[in-house]
Amino acid sequence: MDVNAAVAAAAAIAGVLTGVIAMLAFRWSERDQKRPTRTSLHTDPVLPPGVDTVLSVLRSSAVVLDEADAVVKASSAAYALGLVRGGKLSVEPMLQMARDTRRDGEIRQVELDLPRRGTGRGEALAVSARVAPLGSRLVLLLVEDLTEARRIEAVRRDFVANVSHELKTPVGALSLLSEAVMDASDDPEAVQRFAGRMQIEATRLTNLVQELIDLSRVQNDDPLEDAEPVRVDELVAEAIDRCRHQAGTKQITMAAGGTADLHVRGNRGQLAAALGNLVENAVNYSPARTRVGIAARRVPAPGGDMIELAVTDQGIGISDKDKERIFERFYRVDPARSRATGGTGLGLAIVKHVAASHGGEVTVWSAEGQGSTFTLRLPEAGAARDRAHQHPDLDDEAGTTESSPYEPLPAPEVLP
Repeated sequence: MDVNAAVAAAAAIAGVLTGVIAMLAFRWSERDQKRPTRTSLHTDPVLPPGVDTVLSVLRSSAVVLDEADAVVKASSAAYALGLVRGGKLSVEPMLQMARDTRRDGEIRQVELDLPRRGTGRGEALAVSARVAPLGSRLVLLLVEDLTEARRIEAVRRDFVANVSHELKTPVGALSLLSEAVMDASDDPEAVQRFAGRMQIEATRLTNLVQELIDLSRVQNDDPLEDAEPVRVDELVAEAIDRCRHQAGTKQITMAAGGTADLHVRGNRGQLAAALGNLVENAVNYSPARTRVGIAARRVPAPGGDMIELAVTDQGIGISDKDKERIFERFYRVDPARSRATGGTGLGLAIVKHVAASHGGEVTVWSAEGQGSTFTLRLPEAGAARDRAHQHPDLDDEAGTTESSPYEPLPAPEVLP
């Protein structure tokens, strides 16, 4: 009996202990489930209602900080700009602004230049940072990237300054020459000489105004609204006729080839102006008794065949540093030569915009002392509209083309 009683008592004690352990485990589990996790501290329940939704639709980079300066919420744009690293705000001036705002509740705003991630020295991101309190414990940081806006503003500011300078030069020359004519009224030879100079300056002024109008038109108009098929051989013949006199004066041979049975679709006037500018530049920057060639061919490309129009000269060539800027408005490789030839510095900018608006591009290969080849690539008739609609809007000047070697084209046929 004693043995049986002892066994029963032991069993009872074991049952009680098991029950106690089970109850403790159950309560521990409940408390563990109610305990806030690291993930839950950085998700929606911490933020005031609706804030997460608002932050997700903002174009600005958004970062929410708690009272310990830990990142509670950060948009993907904030990570892309390098504002948040390792769960912390990595920009010290912004972090100090957040601390000051948390202390006094004042909204603060500042513009900063941040180093660009993954690039060398000298390149920076221009940003505008705004800090505001969000509830009683959180601070909201909104960062706007101003880099592109500043670059475009600088381009436009330079454009206005350049236009003012370029217009002032011939206008001032005309004013001085008119005074000289009045003072030399009793000297027919001097009057004739000054009148000739006045005519040159008036022509330069007319060309500048016309090219400004052309540049404004190609930037604002859609050339494919009233597009038509255009024969390439007609564009080439028109470009050669435009420069025949200048080429004859310098004894430059004009040649063309490979243009038969090729068509592009677009605005005939703009295409003729673009190709004419390339041929005119080739003639103006080539020494006497050299050769300028215009060659065309069809090349396969994703989305449809392209028509390449290559204008090759044996001129002075272009340095590597100049090739990066030649399509900027008013930029001249050789300002002295441009003044002598009456160049305005707008011709290649017009070519760039015409090519882009027609769904194409313009590239350049050049070596100093060996000449240059400008290649205008345009979609063949039929694919032009699709390509143009895929091309980004162009408002910048730098980086529009790249220097790349050009494969030899078929031998051109000399025109009479």
